[in-house]
Amino acid sequence: MGSGVDSQGVSERAMALGARVEAFVRTVVVPFEHDPRRSSHGPSEELVAAMRGLAREAGLMTPHILSDGTHLTQRETAHVLIKSGLSPLGPVALNTMAPDEGNMYLLGKVASPEQKRRFLDRVVAGEVRSAFFMTEPAEEGGAGSDPSMLKTTCVQDGNHWVINGRKAFITGAQGAGVGIIMAKSQDGACMFLVDLPDPAIRIERVLDTIDSSMPGGHSVVAINELRVPADQMLGQSGEGFKYAQVRLSPARLSHCMRWLGACIRANEIASAYACSRMAFGKPLIDHEGVGFMLADNMIDLQQARLMIDWCAGVLDTGDLGTVESSMTKVAVSEALMRVADRCVQVMGGTGVSGDTIVEQVFREVRAFRIYDGPTEVHKWSLAKKIKREHRQAAS
Repeated sequence: MGSGVDSQGVSERAMALGARVEAFVRTVVVPFEHDPRRSSHGPSEELVAAMRGLAREAGLMTPHILSDGTHLTQRETAHVLIKSGLSPLGPVALNTMAPDEGNMYLLGKVASPEQKRRFLDRVVAGEVRSAFFMTEPAEEGGAGSDPSMLKTTCVQDGNHWVINGRKAFITGAQGAGVGIIMAKSQDGACMFLVDLPDPAIRIERVLDTIDSSMPGGHSVVAINELRVPADQMLGQSGEGFKYAQVRLSPARLSHCMRWLGACIRANEIASAYACSRMAFGKPLIDHEGVGFMLADNMIDLQQARLMIDWCAGVLDTGDLGTVESSMTKVAVSEALMRVADRCVQVMGGTGVSGDTIVEQVFREVRAFRIYDGPTEVHKWSLAKKIKREHRQAAS
């Protein structure tokens, strides 16, 4: 079958898998978009189970991880995850959503065989959801965009570690079955795997946020005297930030993939509306102000796709891609915000209603500009790199 890749460098297996994922999302998942089991805190556990059951029947559960436990390449993953994102519910149904997708990637890289068997396998199978406990309350000066401000502590006590602290904006904590907790020992940052729920981990409240696509929403969590067996630590004490770097770039990039898919769909809806809605004697698309907005969307969507492909190619070389993923996250999140905003504007009153997913995509992408690092933090990091390289060149 030739080289095994298409003219854009996508493998035949990814093309075939992407086609199946797209068909599933458009025909099976999209009808759930008006299901009453959706709320401001995300789809209910009942709805998640129903959709995942259908994905399992279709042989599409966790499609980016193969039956032997290996992953598609990042470029292949991009092709599949973009398709999964064509509905805000697609990543939930197919088990390609955050934070599970990033957690699966991390555990696949650094967990021990026993940890994989006990924790990872259940998440890959879509049997349980997972949560990543890193961010802490801003009012307490805890870790956010600056993870070095980590305040949650862990102290060794015999063959256990005792963890205390508070976490905030923990996606999917309510209803999760597996948790990865970051805490600080005398050696530095550490990561621990835990079964959930646990009486020592108390959800204080689920925040009311602008986005609503992720099951369980985003919680503020108190951790009080949580005892974790030593063999549930990932790696060694003090290596937590090292492992966070393993997760960081791919997780950032997969956010870009999923929300690109959502914006492609939103643009389809807005374009269909503009081509059929009449105003002042002609279709909206024939009014230059509207037509140009949709033309700009075409440009931004293609630029986002190219940035994702470029960064995925860097990650596929084995490079951590920290700089490239920062650049891509900024470029894609800002481009998709423009796309989503134009879609709302083109559709007028319909665009701000819940009659289509356009309004939700706008809200989700607005949050995406903050999640996994605000645009300004990434730009600040890139500016430091520019300054550092200038000094090196001048010395």
